[in-house]
Amino acid sequence: MRKSSIRRTCAALAAVTSLALAATACGGTTKEDVKDEGAKAATAGKADPNAETKKGLTVGFLPKQVNNPYFTVADKGGEKALKELGSSYKEVGTSSGTDTAGQVSYVNTLTQQQVDAIAVSAQDPGALCTALRQAMKNDIKVVTYDSDTNPECRNAFISQASADDIGRTQVQQMAEQIGNKGEIAILSAAQTATNQNAWIEIMKDELKDPKYKDVKLVKVAYGDDDAQKSFQQTQGLLQEHPNLKGIISPTTVGIKAAAQYLSGSKYKGKVKLTGLGTPNDMRKYVKNGTVEAFELWDPAKLGELAARTAVALSSGQITGKEGETFKAGDMGEYTIGKNGVIDLGKPTVFTADNVDQFDF
Repeated sequence: MRKSSIRRTCAALAAVTSLALAATACGGTTKEDVKDEGAKAATAGKADPNAETKKGLTVGFLPKQVNNPYFTVADKGGEKALKELGSSYKEVGTSSGTDTAGQVSYVNTLTQQQVDAIAVSAQDPGALCTALRQAMKNDIKVVTYDSDTNPECRNAFISQASADDIGRTQVQQMAEQIGNKGEIAILSAAQTATNQNAWIEIMKDELKDPKYKDVKLVKVAYGDDDAQKSFQQTQGLLQEHPNLKGIISPTTVGIKAAAQYLSGSKYKGKVKLTGLGTPNDMRKYVKNGTVEAFELWDPAKLGELAARTAVALSSGQITGKEGETFKAGDMGEYTIGKNGVIDLGKPTVFTADNVDQFDF
């Protein structure tokens, strides 16, 4: 059904029924409604891999936080891909990494503007569901990237790499750096961040391995992807745990803030730091001995894949079902996995030996 037809249907319902009934018909808010109708919307239709790639589409990008260097790079990757595909890019978003109400408002605005697709990095897995379901009912394709919603609230999720790879490798790096012995802490982003929480659970599972019997996770702290708060949380961790041997920060804002604190303190080189950071942010801390190794994927490629997936969905080449494949330009062919997840690829480990080879 076309967007205009859906809106006329909803308007008619609103005119002849009570407000409550119209809300139920055109955008109910119960959990079961979201789950059932969202799942139907996410898997509706049949894929035609040979369908022509549509041009002239508008894809709205809604990062977890605008003016965050990581998302700036990611979204520029999306913008470049859309230009190459003959479609338009539009970015909206909040300046806070924890403003879920703001994200909901922007989803509603993009729906009202009748964009063809939305690419969103969710601050919370469930808070956006009602708004995103309404978007899908209006024939808007929804792609999440970097941080997912509940699976029934979107068509596909572009994962930076498998959560298993990300979570386990960070523990492995840290354990190696501290000689498999000592107290460690995790400096995360927001408590509601889907990706962070998934990685942390895998880190905890990895730590159950007997080889880490002398490694103890003493605290998970949250810096809310705010540089000042993350800096203060790092300071607080070291004051609260004077025997701390290492910090894992799976967030680009957090690891940079932690590195800033450590590099100017007595803990430099003594308390190890690893996690997820950009080469440009972390280069000087690697070179001055604050950080030995960290990892990340190319955020520009993440944004590019989100854009190409959105266009493939809008063109009918894929629907988001497991097993479907599509060509993502020069990035190659991708296969949709379970629950509509598409893995970008394995993360890259950056050290003094290779950090100068990258510019993002």
